[in-house]
Amino acid sequence: MLGTGAVGIVAVTGLAGCGESSEEGGPAPGTVLGSSDEVPVGGGVVFADERVVVTQPVDGEFAGFTAVCTHQGCVVDNVGGGTINCKCHGSKFQIADGQVANGPAEKPLAEQAIEVNDNGDLVVG
Repeated sequence: MLGTGAVGIVAVTGLAGCGESSEEGGPAPGTVLGSSDEVPVGGGVVFADERVVVTQPVDGEFAGFTAVCTHQGCVVDNVGGGTINCKCHGSKFQIADGQVANGPAEKPLAEQAIEVNDNGDLVVG
């Protein structure tokens, strides 16, 4: 996790993606997702096209995860109430670490490398 405006990597693993992708199947490194200002404290934003969700559990700390639910592969719908939510079957994941908060999913969301550049942009690491 890192502070607003800082450059760093949040976490690293692959994820299922679409469109432009890296060898692991996720979005290509360097893909700009949006501004860190878009991500509310205690919440997050789902970047559905890139299949990435970025959260800000506490002020200035960001976490990135695959937006693909581990239950049956739906793209998660939204972030609210302290969880990342899948509308397909009701699975919920904690915004801080992607762990399952409520099933039927049994596995956590995979972490995704995210950097915040000097301009405050969220960039796939």
